Amino acid sequence: MVSLAVDNMLVGKDEPKGFLFENCRRNAFMAKQGVTLPKARSTGTTIVGVIFNEGVVLGADTRATGGSIVCDLNCEKIHYIADNVYCCGAGTAADTEFTTRMVSSKMELLKLRTGREGRVISALRMLKQYLFRYQGHVSAALVLGGVDVTGPALYTVYPHGSTDKLPYVTMGSGSLAAMSVFEDGYKVGMNEEEAKKLVRDAIRAGIVNDLGSGSNVDITVIKQGSVQQFRPYEVICKKSERQGDYTFPAGTTAVKSSHDMVPFSALRVTDEEVMEIS
Repeated sequence: MVSLAVDNMLVGKDEPKGFLFENCRRNAFMAKQGVTLPKARSTGTTIVGVIFNEGVVLGADTRATGGSIVCDLNCEKIHYIADNVYCCGAGTAADTEFTTRMVSSKMELLKLRTGREGRVISALRMLKQYLFRYQGHVSAALVLGGVDVTGPALYTVYPHGSTDKLPYVTMGSGSLAAMSVFEDGYKVGMNEEEAKKLVRDAIRAGIVNDLGSGSNVDITVIKQGSVQQFRPYEVICKKSERQGDYTFPAGTTAVKSSHDMVPFSALRVTDEEVMEIS
């Protein structure tokens, strides 16, 4: 970590200008002492959202990975928050699942207490305060979207609690590929079909260009008074068919008889040498 000193007019005449490298020296010293420094965790997902003229379209892929292993081909990454609010999750599956469940229950309690439909900004405030409290250790990167009395709203929520409000957003390891599609194809005032096609193309770009994203495209369309979920909206990575018969008859692999095996007790040591490893 490198920090930048503020101008000496603000912090005093004795403060140096420019970059300070105390943290770099500290990290080098800790490494010599055998302290393992934390590393960034790579997770695989592509989640996106876009605002159109009547509401919001959210999209996600369906591949769940554990390291280099594909654990689930049809993981649901678009989570229910309220009747008018949904949330896409990237990061650790358990963190995204239980974080969105917690906020969903709080939104329902808020609705019962006030007697009114919850706003998207209310869910955003709950999410950002919860994640900021854990300083990024809850690995949940979220795309929150919905429609309330103020109209359609779309936000990104980072694991450390910072947020953005934009007309189209992407998150996850495939976000750069998806963002390139949005920047090329987005236009103000799109209709529903144009928005769904753009989200489909963005998720497809993430699936094709990112090993951590794959399988299908899930889409949720949120409008005033209605929600449509397409699961799957399109299958990108279709399972291939077997090209042959892989059942082998008995006796295909030769097995030695017991007469050819030498018991361990019949062996004797003929030479012994001890080596020292430096």
